Amino acid sequence: MEQKFKNYIESNQLCLPTDRILLGVSGGIDSVCMFHLFRQLSYAIAIAHCNFQLRGNESDLDEEFVQDLAEQFDIPFFSKRFDTIEVSEREGISIQMAARDLRYEWFEEIRDTYNYNCIGIAHNSDDVVETFLINLSRGSGIKGFSGIKSKSGNIIRPLLFASRNELEQFIDKNKYSYREDSSNQSTKYSRNLVRHEILPLFEKINPNFRNTVLETISKLKDTEDIYLKHIANIKENLIRSKEGYLLVSVEKLSELNPLETIVFEIIKPFGFSPSQVKDIIRSFDSIPGKQFYSATHRIIRDREDLIIEEHSSIHANTYYIDSENDFIENPLKLKLTTSQIDDDFEINKSRNIGYFDLDNLEFPLVLRKWEKGDYFMPLGMNNLKKLSDFFIDNKLSIAEKEKVWILESLNKIIWVIGHRIDERFKINEATKNVLTVEVLE
Repeated sequence: MEQKFKNYIESNQLCLPTDRILLGVSGGIDSVCMFHLFRQLSYAIAIAHCNFQLRGNESDLDEEFVQDLAEQFDIPFFSKRFDTIEVSEREGISIQMAARDLRYEWFEEIRDTYNYNCIGIAHNSDDVVETFLINLSRGSGIKGFSGIKSKSGNIIRPLLFASRNELEQFIDKNKYSYREDSSNQSTKYSRNLVRHEILPLFEKINPNFRNTVLETISKLKDTEDIYLKHIANIKENLIRSKEGYLLVSVEKLSELNPLETIVFEIIKPFGFSPSQVKDIIRSFDSIPGKQFYSATHRIIRDREDLIIEEHSSIHANTYYIDSENDFIENPLKLKLTTSQIDDDFEINKSRNIGYFDLDNLEFPLVLRKWEKGDYFMPLGMNNLKKLSDFFIDNKLSIAEKEKVWILESLNKIIWVIGHRIDERFKINEATKNVLTVEVLE
């Protein structure tokens, strides 16, 4: 195992023998195996352990185990406790996603602060197979089927050559201790369902199923490399730069095939969603002037070209929210959900939550700072009011006014965020569909 480990690192150029490596160690069999392999090869290593506080005393015992492991071999040790559930609820993301983001952000913070060269993560080949099947069930482009990368930025994954069974054999042979996470047996998580129930069914059909998937992934990775080179060549021939924006010839673009795939690859780096592709293609046969927005860019269907430009070149402090967006990170953290009115529908009276009649809105919504001359119809009133007068009536200080953001639809303010929604866009007895916007910070 030690020689295979060393060969994999060298052949994939993951790190140098002189590198200082920060290892993410949970205490489970995979990360403990990675720790001992690096240690046996005399690498300069440190351990980072995350306590996500999701399993009560069991999480604390994991932390104690990893700390004892570090002390036993005189290895630098870092640990941190996270309120993962609170972060999940605040960010509007799953607990698993919150834990992943917290882990990688903190690892990178340690790496940068203490000058480690890279961060070791203990994914193995079984993780690759499971991820493939999960992506297959959810739907994915070729990137989602081309496997987990052995190196991505400062992250290295030196165990991708080995199966979970091989790691278990290494641990048993050397009589190394590790911690078993009880949640790994729960099939309420997609990965565990795949691991414990779905994979065994495939192996009844093909006992060598895992290796078959890994061989398929290897071929798809080669296919992805060819695909990306082809897309890069298309972009080089199609996209021109001019005075701070990009131009794409509509005539040349229309001649390409498969058109939808190529259009998406062109617009994807600018934050546009797959659902916008068909509308953009339809604009090729319409009169010029149609515009499309992502959170950071807009596309204008001009006479001969698509013009792609940043919002900053359109209007300072202006952001666009597409109908596909359910979460906005900047400049405010906003969670957007759509729902239908039914008997269980309840209104939260928090000032940080706005409810709007979805059928009265048109996307993209515009999020911007308020300006002099802005006006709206405050909830409960039947006449328009200047926003500056509204601020005076509500005794907002200059500092408070400077922090105010507004949300617009079709150049009409629908919400002075955190203060008052517009009467014209409220939900009422006739409302069927609701857009709920919540300020998370």
